[in-house]
Amino acid sequence: MFGNVKSRKNGLNIIVVGGGKVGATLVERLSRENHDITLIDKNRVKLDAITSAYDVMGVEGNGASFAVQKEAGIDSADLLISVTDSDELNLLCCTLAKRAGRCEAIARVRTPEYSQEAAFLRDRLGLAMIINPEFEAASEIARVLYMPTALEIGTFAHGQAEMIKIKVPEGNQMCDHTLAEISKASSSKVLICAVERDGEVFIPSGHFIIRADDKLSFIASRKNARTFLASVGFQTHQVKSTMIVGGGRVAYYLAKQLLNMGIDVKIIENDKERALKLSEELPGAVIINGDGTDESLLREEGIEYVESFVPLTGIDEENVMLTLYARKVSEAKCITKITRMGFSSVINSLDLGSVIYPRYITSEAIIAYVRAKKESMGSNNIQTLYHLFDQKAEAIEFNVDKESGVTGKQFMELKLKDNLLIALINRNGKIIIPSGTDSLMVGDTVVIVTTHTGFDAITDILR
Repeated sequence: MFGNVKSRKNGLNIIVVGGGKVGATLVERLSRENHDITLIDKNRVKLDAITSAYDVMGVEGNGASFAVQKEAGIDSADLLISVTDSDELNLLCCTLAKRAGRCEAIARVRTPEYSQEAAFLRDRLGLAMIINPEFEAASEIARVLYMPTALEIGTFAHGQAEMIKIKVPEGNQMCDHTLAEISKASSSKVLICAVERDGEVFIPSGHFIIRADDKLSFIASRKNARTFLASVGFQTHQVKSTMIVGGGRVAYYLAKQLLNMGIDVKIIENDKERALKLSEELPGAVIINGDGTDESLLREEGIEYVESFVPLTGIDEENVMLTLYARKVSEAKCITKITRMGFSSVINSLDLGSVIYPRYITSEAIIAYVRAKKESMGSNNIQTLYHLFDQKAEAIEFNVDKESGVTGKQFMELKLKDNLLIALINRNGKIIIPSGTDSLMVGDTVVIVTTHTGFDAITDILR
């Protein structure tokens, strides 16, 4: 074992197996939240790089080995997360961890065949979670294509409510009006809960004035979200056609969802064998075997007329280049998949529209679970977690499962922290956009939006 680790307070003891892109992201995010992290990987170079960059320990070896897990401290671990490139290895690591220690276990499972059996595998193996980054990324892309004027769409209250991020265009009717004025003019119950302007994020009051080029996130029930967007001049209909470049797992999962939504799908895949396999698995899609970075092929296949364009190659630079090209020659809604996390300021400056980071989607689901476990040793007090505006703000959905200092009091009576908004209440399936006279009851779920980080419990909203 090697690395330099400090003693942490109130954190969990977590073992991460796999030092690839997802593993490195998890180590970064979890160590930032003051947990004791031990990373297992066979590659000494990866271990050296990650353990020197973060305050973590490293163990070189096979994560499915009992001896290696013992060396990593499985006896005292609270959680093991296996995110190697092998589904089978991840499941084996988690199964061994459940037998060797008393910890919870989370496995990354990406293969479509296993994903269809995720609930069965999770229950039979006793896992806390099985997560599929490619499927989750595809689902996020599909949500945006269902309402293409959105930059991002997050779901709360089991899909009954949405948080939608949009960019305010020049000349939009919201420009130069306060949030109070916008709310008064709209018949839809929505709450604008975060605004990004010139790289700075605001949790706005009713006096905040919207300007052109602001990026704002608002929350509402699904029905009210669309009504509000239509009322302020945004299109709300789904796209009718999509061109996808790259035929990997994300493309497969996305195509299946889009076809079920009645959207025409065309996939351009360079590998002949993969193209043939996709044509068998996706009989409703048009599969083209060719180079999706070839300008003449893209024009021949109708990039100028398609309503949406999603580059899903394995190379970020190609995805960015393809998006910039599509935006130049067409009116298509573009969604760009980015794998690496660096150069976010450059990516943001390119105005690519919607950008999807599969690694973030994976880590946020896991961090929501970790925070819930840290606070209440396994009870599900955090239901959903989203990071907003390049991690400058968080939207967290809490379960209100017991009486506390935040229940039974009108919000105007609570001493809330600054830069925080109580955005939505789900009460027995009824979506409430709260005012100062509302209050929380046991059994509610509540969404708060804040620029603070690391909230574990609903009581953290109090000063």
